[in-house]
Amino acid sequence: MFLVLFVSMQVVAEQPNLVLIIADDMNWEDNGAYGHPSIHTPNIDRLAEEGMRFDRAYLTINSCSPSRSSIITSRYPHNTGAEQLHWALPPDTKTWVERLQDAGYYTAAAGKWHMGDRIRDHFDTIKEADGAGFMLPTPGAGGEPAKMVASSPSGCEDWLPVLEGRPRDQPFFLWLAALDPHREYEEGSFEPAHTIDDVIVPVHLPDTPGVRNDLRLYYDEIGRLDRYVGKVMTELEAQGVADNTLVLFITDNGRPFPGYKTTTYEGGIKTPWIVRWPAKVKAGQTTPSLISSVDIGPSFLAAAGLHTPDQMVGVSMMPVLQDPSVVIRDYAFAEDDWHDYTDHGRAVMDGDWKLIRNDYDDLPNTPSADAGRSPSWVALTALNKQGKLTPAQLRCIVAPRSRWELYDLKNDPDEINNLASSAAHAKTLHRMQRALADWAKRTADYIPTVRTPDEFDRITGEPDHSVRRRPRPDKKDMFGTYGKY
Repeated sequence: MFLVLFVSMQVVAEQPNLVLIIADDMNWEDNGAYGHPSIHTPNIDRLAEEGMRFDRAYLTINSCSPSRSSIITSRYPHNTGAEQLHWALPPDTKTWVERLQDAGYYTAAAGKWHMGDRIRDHFDTIKEADGAGFMLPTPGAGGEPAKMVASSPSGCEDWLPVLEGRPRDQPFFLWLAALDPHREYEEGSFEPAHTIDDVIVPVHLPDTPGVRNDLRLYYDEIGRLDRYVGKVMTELEAQGVADNTLVLFITDNGRPFPGYKTTTYEGGIKTPWIVRWPAKVKAGQTTPSLISSVDIGPSFLAAAGLHTPDQMVGVSMMPVLQDPSVVIRDYAFAEDDWHDYTDHGRAVMDGDWKLIRNDYDDLPNTPSADAGRSPSWVALTALNKQGKLTPAQLRCIVAPRSRWELYDLKNDPDEINNLASSAAHAKTLHRMQRALADWAKRTADYIPTVRTPDEFDRITGEPDHSVRRRPRPDKKDMFGTYGKY
């Protein structure tokens, strides 16, 4: 008996701690680790210098809450029951966090929540930035009533107290979710503030003073986020657990600017993916291995020595952490579902190529409502009236859209040239279409027979008060036809 207990304690002691850091609306390349020369991100950059940077990492959707729900369940959004913005995860949802908790991990979440009430008991402690914070009784606490905990306005301020207050006799998992750099923006979020000269205007936005200032304030919130990342790393080191703690840094979707967030272009669904785990991962590595956000759960479970349940569809990244040349998936898939406005589409990536299917191709690729109230959108719409936008800048305005969009990501990373109608690329088009159709069949994907109405004006971004409520559609309305090619 004594020997069995001793072995069990040794296994627990060797289990790694796990930390997932999620930025809110941050573009994958907006940090020094991925090459941005002027955004102040020394701590994110340090994660990459001391770990592994993934260069082909994708989210399963381009929208905030559905992305988080997909991550925590390791299921594609249309399989979670929470594929539209603000939809809560349904009853009886299974998560990989629950598996960690059952295996003896202390589990805590701090910052943005945005997943509803059904999985709160999968965490021992929650400090929530976008609602009332509270703490649940921890295992062995005797079932005392839940303790209310004050919440902070940005969420990142809660990260350190959760780490400092963790039990010291358990391995731990932390879900650290920021509100930065989500809109709205204001002066003073970061000092020293970025300047107009620091700004690099992407090709999909016009270079105007208003756009530059909008991006400058966005940079400031990334800088603020970076400082909290640094505080977490400093505390892990102070506690003497940094070497055996797997830290993964990602974002939930792309930057909240027109043509990025809520699209299936790279700026909507590609994510930074940086892993630091000194005990297992050599410093300063990069990998071209394709990876998806559904792979986070299986990866963390594998790191903890746990089996991945059958209902979770991701694969573990552990082989890549040992050898960055290893290939763990041939394709990654992403969705476009309702976010402020009705839309529906799908995308498939193989690392070098991307295929987008626009199911509601009669509608423009309207940005999220907060981006639609931004100085960048004001500049776009004004210049559009003057006929002064480039084709790249029109991609969130033009309607109707192409049903299919095929991009050579290696030679056209800004996704300017749609090759779907090119005879020279017909073989690639059909291969990607088959991959998307196979995935749709395998995951029971569908095109709704009834469109969810817009809740905001597509030009002003202001609420449409004629839409009283956005209920979940009936089952008979949800399940329509598979996309056909």
